[in-house]
Amino acid sequence: MPSRVYLDWNATTPLRAEARAAMLAAYELIGNPSSVHAEGRQARRLVEGARAVLATAVGALPRNVVFTSTGTEANALALSPGLRGPSGGPVERLLVSAVEHASVMAGGRFPADEIGQIRVTRSGVIDLDHLEALLSDGPPALVSVMAANNETGALQPVTDVAGIVHGAGGLLHVDAIQALGKIPFDIKVIGADLATFSAHKIGGPKGVGALVVAEGVAGLAPVLRGGGQELNRRAGTENVAGIAGFGAAVRVALQALPEDAERMASLRDRLENDIRSMAGATVFSDDVKRLPNTVLFTAPGLKAEIAVIGFDLEGIAVSSGSACSSGKVQPSHVLSAMGYDPTVAQGAVRLSLGWSTEPDDINRALEAWRKLGNTLLKG
Repeated sequence: MPSRVYLDWNATTPLRAEARAAMLAAYELIGNPSSVHAEGRQARRLVEGARAVLATAVGALPRNVVFTSTGTEANALALSPGLRGPSGGPVERLLVSAVEHASVMAGGRFPADEIGQIRVTRSGVIDLDHLEALLSDGPPALVSVMAANNETGALQPVTDVAGIVHGAGGLLHVDAIQALGKIPFDIKVIGADLATFSAHKIGGPKGVGALVVAEGVAGLAPVLRGGGQELNRRAGTENVAGIAGFGAAVRVALQALPEDAERMASLRDRLENDIRSMAGATVFSDDVKRLPNTVLFTAPGLKAEIAVIGFDLEGIAVSSGSACSSGKVQPSHVLSAMGYDPTVAQGAVRLSLGWSTEPDDINRALEAWRKLGNTLLKG
């Protein structure tokens, strides 16, 4: 039997060999990183080494990196009333784009009546005029706009957003979980005040995330209180092995980024061009800048749940979009926000590539799609 083809990299990635090795070495240590004895200092060095790697990768200072359990927790920590920049008062409300991840749409610690939603275009890109209008009508706001959409791959104009937000006296949070390791990302270059990341999207372990705060941003209140770890911003003994794996994955991903991005983009273009040629398929957000690895498509009459199962039976792992809904295949809120009819949203299938995706993997996916298209879309 042929081996399976994994094309769901936006959901999670395989553990990189370097991350595995770093974790195995960390598991040999017995010290608590908060302890002052030699064993504790050994563990602390691993945590701080990973902190420095991530900080350097995203243009931050190590002291402004806060390790969390997941990207979701990092988002919840970031979305905090009372945050303030070097000048200006604290933010009093939250504005999120209509295509954000569920963990951002939930609003963090902002009350529901203090959360507004920013429209997006048919291509899934934020409506900057609507953002300006929302900011002009009310107190200072924290604005949350993702760098890259997990379903469509569309890149948001975060640098333009930052200029608008700061001009209105607000702060910008960028969910960069899908961006890290796929496109260049630097918080100083784009002007982000807070950014969030997740280890398992770049070849690190599941269960480790991070919030990075720009220099001068204050007022971050911890969600978890207790022992004062992470400079009193996130209590709880650090996941030393997971953090070590995160740092190793970041180091490798950033080194390989230019070559991997170019190769994935070439494979993606071939994949979506062939998909488009069959059964009248539509590729979403293909008229804007996207991640180099992501294809979200549908075809008339296609049902995502059946298609995902069909691909799976052919040995191809794909998804219907976000993998954060307890395995449920649901209409995409992203496509709904982009103005697509629910029947279209129910038929969207996502294929996402990674650093080890080979041309033969694309061949097999296209072969499976030809077979499924002839079966599922007949008539």
